[in-house]
Amino acid sequence: MSGMPSERNKVVCLGRIYCDIIFTGLREMPVLGQERFAQNVTITGGGGAYITAAHLASLGRPAALLTRLGTDPLSRGLDAELAASGIDLSFIERSDDAGPQPTVALVMDGERAFVSRRAGGSRPSTLEQALAARDVAHLHIAEFATLRDNPDVIALARSLGLTISLDPSWDDHLIRQDAGFFEICAGIDVFFPNVEEGRALTGESSAETIMHSLRERFPLVVLKRGESGAMASSQAGSVSAEAIPVDVVDTTGAGDAFNAGFLHSWLETRDIEKSLAAGVESGALSVQSAGGAPSRQF
Repeated sequence: MSGMPSERNKVVCLGRIYCDIIFTGLREMPVLGQERFAQNVTITGGGGAYITAAHLASLGRPAALLTRLGTDPLSRGLDAELAASGIDLSFIERSDDAGPQPTVALVMDGERAFVSRRAGGSRPSTLEQALAARDVAHLHIAEFATLRDNPDVIALARSLGLTISLDPSWDDHLIRQDAGFFEICAGIDVFFPNVEEGRALTGESSAETIMHSLRERFPLVVLKRGESGAMASSQAGSVSAEAIPVDVVDTTGAGDAFNAGFLHSWLETRDIEKSLAAGVESGALSVQSAGGAPSRQF
């Protein structure tokens, strides 16, 4: 049985959108004063909100992107990809101060390094309109930075009958130093950290103790463990799933793809074991190509 009426089945994904410039095939990471050359480069849309929405759309789940996007050439360069994504783009706010927002990703031997730029504010003028849309069932917040800037969004979403999920998304300053993290997150239904974020938030080292600590704060915790798979824990119990062996090209956005697979299943079934398996499958699909969003022609 579905957790929501069939006419309310859309997921709104809130967060910044980036232009990802992903270098793969590096033999060495760069150091100050020296140049390195990559075998390949991929330029694509990025950011957890876009990547999760794109994977939801590819799974057949209606998804809308709630974000601000610049008018500069780098931001405009994403237009064709966004149009081909299958995502509802009607809640994107265009603004001169919202870009450019590039992310440069360097990928070598499964490890990644990133440099990103944030531009302008994170609150789209369309936020209230998007959450109040009659077909919306769920709000996915793709980064804690956006939630911290807009802490009222949880109460607003709950007042409209929506369920809410959060991927904290790594930010060294916010994750390690924001003393109000858990207070701001109060009301989140599904929490999607990875192991590194879980360690920083709880001070615990093992996956089991991280889960135990976070379950005191959130009703459903889904811990992403990379090549070790994933775990989920709720009042109904705890489950785990192994990773699917695949040839890894680029892990950028794999966690956001996982979120999409999990949410698509969970919104229909509320079954955390089936949803965990669906998340692992989506994550495994994502890492087999460069960039986080599903490959499309545009």
